[in-house]
Amino acid sequence: MNARIINKLLMLPVVMLVVSFTVFVAVRHLPGDPARMLAGPAATQDAVDAMHHSLGLDRPLLQQYGGFMRGALGGDLGISIESRQSVGHEIASHFPYTLLLGLSAYALALCFGIPGGLAAAMFEDGAWDRIFMGVTIVLASVPNFWFALLLMELFSVRLGLLPLMGAHSWSSLLMPSLTLALMPMALIGRMTRASMIAVLSRDYIRTARAKGVGLVRLCLRHALPNALPPVITVIGMNLGSVIGGAVVTETVFGWPGLGHLMIEAVRWRDYPVIEGVTLVAVLSVILANLAADILISRIDPKARRT
Repeated sequence: MNARIINKLLMLPVVMLVVSFTVFVAVRHLPGDPARMLAGPAATQDAVDAMHHSLGLDRPLLQQYGGFMRGALGGDLGISIESRQSVGHEIASHFPYTLLLGLSAYALALCFGIPGGLAAAMFEDGAWDRIFMGVTIVLASVPNFWFALLLMELFSVRLGLLPLMGAHSWSSLLMPSLTLALMPMALIGRMTRASMIAVLSRDYIRTARAKGVGLVRLCLRHALPNALPPVITVIGMNLGSVIGGAVVTETVFGWPGLGHLMIEAVRWRDYPVIEGVTLVAVLSVILANLAADILISRIDPKARRT
């Protein structure tokens, strides 16, 4: 295990502490009062104050945060203000949907991004390279919700081939996965192309080509393994944008994942759920980056010594 991975492991508690405190303070400055929302618009001030006390919102901020951290360290993220169920239970019931959606989107992004970038690098400045670069620019520029609406109009409203919303069958996964895959597909494809072009310009590649090694074999066997580390780094770092994009995508398609849960929590000013989902999202990004670093250290021997 190299020094960078060890440093990230040591920094993990610090990052989680800073994020948890920042989110804890930020959500309590959101407009709106959850006690007032639960008590109802016609409730008296005494009823609202009683609701504040029952929710623990009348205690000092640092005291509330201390109680939250004691519970979080023991695996208890609190009780949802809106549903009155355990936040852990709420996250556990929604997380599999987000995980399935994210893995499906990443599978699409990898299946199209890496081969497309590889082919563009092999035929640099050719017709496919120009088409590929143009398509990736469009994919990276189109907002997720706009593309989602186009898919819904075409495949659900006009053709009637796919369900419009919900998570009723495997076919319900197709449009959300494709929508969420657009941005990572473009980034992975462009990074693969740039990394492959850099590797193909090295001396050992020129020597292999001078000896008569075929272009396809040269790219797949000799160049691609050396071009993968930057691509893997982008994949790990891009997980954050996938989770962020899932909030919009899940809301548009009515997909019952963490993004949908977060939107409902913000609407109800459900502080414990917002904090719990944010911590899970941050932890997922950190673990994905750690996994990327470990994979890079296995592929690239030079990374083991850094």
